[in-house]
Formats: sequence, structure tokens, C-alpha cells
Amino acid sequence: MKKLVLLLSITIMVCNCGTSQSVSSKSKKITPNVTDFANTITTEELKTMLYTYASDEFEGRRTGEPGQKKAVNFIKDHYVNLGIPSPIADGDYFQEIPEAFFKGKAKASENVLAYIKGSEKPNEVLIISAHLDHEGVKNGEVYNGADDDGSGTVAILAMAKAFKNAVDKGLRPKRSILFLHVTGEELGLFGSQYYADVDPVFPLANTVANLNIDMIGRIDAKHEGNPNYVYLIGSNKLSTELHDLSEAVNKTYSNIELDYTYNDDNDPNRFYYRSDHYNFAKNNIPVIFYFNGTHADYHKPTDTPDKIEYELLAKRTQLIFYTAWEIANREERIKLD
Repeated sequence: MKKLVLLLSITIMVCNCGTSQSVSSKSKKITPNVTDFANTITTEELKTMLYTYASDEFEGRRTGEPGQKKAVNFIKDHYVNLGIPSPIADGDYFQEIPEAFFKGKAKASENVLAYIKGSEKPNEVLIISAHLDHEGVKNGEVYNGADDDGSGTVAILAMAKAFKNAVDKGLRPKRSILFLHVTGEELGLFGSQYYADVDPVFPLANTVANLNIDMIGRIDAKHEGNPNYVYLIGSNKLSTELHDLSEAVNKTYSNIELDYTYNDDNDPNRFYYRSDHYNFAKNNIPVIFYFNGTHADYHKPTDTPDKIEYELLAKRTQLIFYTAWEIANREERIKLD
């Protein structure tokens, strides 16, 4: 009963603070709401970005290799063009990771960081993450990694633009948001481990949650007849409040089937431990991992941008944006159980 009451109260809160439009009695100017900004996340923009990011020119984005260097500059240029700064130093978007940290499986590499400073609680930070690397070139074939994790990369860029649009309209989030693109995931979650264990640009104690995106552009075999879904992993493992907020946001805005199959503690795939959110979860930071499941092109050169379901990618990205918006703007930070 307590959980039901909590979920109901969160739903009411989301409805009241997210969907209403206020009209000034003097100017009669309509204040934009969260849906206006979510709708700036479009299939066309996601497709345009991904066809570049997952092209042969980027050579599969293997950590430390020339194609991966093109990838980090592609991401950096987007933030520069959007006017979203780096939290490291003016114009420096790269968190450098030395070759020694990769234990010899890559060359020196870098995470890419950009952020929007909060208006009321700037020291509290929400991290939205995705990995920027993939498998590179093998036997002359480019492993483009359009879904893994080009889909997560362009999703973050689209969300960052939506948040910047809100800031430009006078609706800066209460908490800071870090857009974190990590390297070395395919080699063993190295980029997120470096951020969490070696150089957390924002103290982990001030990090309220991590929303991690790793493959959200395809449909797995289980859902071929019902593609309106996304797998959620980890949402209730550290914070029931985060889980209930996520459910309420989805019910209010998106109505996507939230599939918790891989959230099972006994999941033989152990996906909870296999993407970058885990390096935050191990530090008691509440997480949600968004995932579409594996498919026939997983870790193959056939994971190409022409196979992405762009309307579904946009809808899933909007769901994550809505969830991030609520976490960043609620009165109290997400509580651990």
C-alpha cells in the first residue's frame, strides 16, 4: 500500500510540474513545457547523426585508434556548436585516460564530457552516459556499431540539445546534468571505471543518479510483434524511489512497455554488470540501464545504421529525456533504500 501511495504521489507530481502551461496575466506569453522540448528529439536528426557516426569513415571506433579519435571530435563539435560547455576547462571536453590504465587491450584514449549547470542545486549532478567506442576493423571489415552504441551516443546528443533549448527559454534544470560519453566499454568498462574510480569530475557523493544508454535502436526477437518496449535494468536495485519515478514518468508521457526480464538477480546474461552504469552502481549511485536486447547483428559488421528503427529510437530517447527532466527538477534528490 505504501508503494502504491508513493507511486500515485509521484505520478501526480509529474503531471503537475511537467505538462502544465502557465500564462502570464501581463504578457499572455505561454511558458513552454517539457513536452515541447522532448519533441525537439526527432527521427530525422537522430538518423542524420547516426549515419555519420556509424559510417565506415569512423572505422568502428576502436578505443585509441584513429576512428575513435574522429568519434570524440564529432561529439565535441556537437557540444561546441550547441554552446554547451565542458566541466573540465574552457574548451577542453576530453578526460584523458593514459595507456597504462587499459592494461595493454588499447592506446591512450579519452572520455568526452559536457554539462549544463543547475540553477538551484548546481552541486547535485545527474549523469547521462553512453559508450562511444566499438569493435573497430577486423579482417578488413568495419564493425560500425550503429546500435552498439551509436544509438546511445546520438540519443545523448539529442537530449543535450533539448535541455539546452530549455535553458535558452529560461528553464534551466535545478540540478546539473553531465553528458558523459565513455571510451573503452567494449574492452572492459574502462572509461566509466576511470571516471568513477580515478577522476570523478563531480564528487560521487553529489551524483544523484546515472541513466545509462547502451543499444536502444533495434528490436530483439522476443518483441518482433510488439516493438513498443525497452528493457530497464537496475532501476530498483538501489532506489525504489527511482524505480517508481521511472514508472510514473513513462505512464504520464510515453506508455512504452518497460520490460524487466534482465533485471532479475539470476539473469544468466548478467547484463547488470556488463555496461557502464555498473561503475556507478557499485558506488551506491542509483542507476537505470536502457537496452533493447541483443539481435542477430550484435557485435557483427552488419550492425549498420540502415537497420535502426528511428521512430522507436526517438521515442525511447524521449522517455529517457522525460525521466532525466524529472530527476533534475524534483525538489528532493533520489533517495537510496
